[in-house]
Amino acid sequence: MPDSEPLNAALEAAEAAATILKAGYRSGVAVTMKADRTPVTEVDIAAEHAILAVLSRRLPNYGFYGEETGRSGDTSTAWIVDPLDGTKSFVRGYPLFSTQIALMRDGEFVLGVSSAPVYGELAWAERGAGAWLNGQRLNVSTTNSLADTALSGGNLKSLARSSAWSRWGSIVGSVSRIRGYGDFLHYHMLASGMIDAVVESDVSIWDIAALATIIEEAGGRFTDLAGEPIGLATTSVLATNGHLHAPLLDALRYEAP
Repeated sequence: MPDSEPLNAALEAAEAAATILKAGYRSGVAVTMKADRTPVTEVDIAAEHAILAVLSRRLPNYGFYGEETGRSGDTSTAWIVDPLDGTKSFVRGYPLFSTQIALMRDGEFVLGVSSAPVYGELAWAERGAGAWLNGQRLNVSTTNSLADTALSGGNLKSLARSSAWSRWGSIVGSVSRIRGYGDFLHYHMLASGMIDAVVESDVSIWDIAALATIIEEAGGRFTDLAGEPIGLATTSVLATNGHLHAPLLDALRYEAP
């Protein structure tokens, strides 16, 4: 088991959220729409409050940036939290939703916990300690050819509006397998070596911060679609096993519309 205090705190917070998510799943919770037209439920709010309570008790000097409650405290060392990533899945009753908890220190993401309590997966990573899924060490694949690549595409609306859309079509036609596993799942699969790359053009940092550390500690690479390091303003993702990163960047040549 991990012996890092931040990691143990994040795992405890994820378990507190898991209790709330499992109790609310398929229970007919009310849904409201936020200003950005994304859904939110009382479960999202309750889970974030539970996470904040655990993290504030265990590490009171750390800042907090939650999708539902916003920013508070120190910004140099801060938790980045999505209490219920995949609210649409949760509302429609299928289990592809998760809790995402990341730790950012001086602009670098150094810890990630990805908890999917109904699906039955708990992944975590910390810089220098590797990546783990349900207690098993994670390693990305060794695929090094686009022709042999299993690729998953997630949210692609901005890509569809960009000049890279036709190039995306060429990529789809050239790889071995194309699927859209989505949300936490294709990142867990990438870190496990089951697939080789993930492309998304419409994300928020809460969705991906924890997963970035997990992918990188499993031996992969995680940037935006232009190849830039991720940060609080990141809205796109190219995540790969590392071998395929440069070929996919070159093939896509993405510029946000």
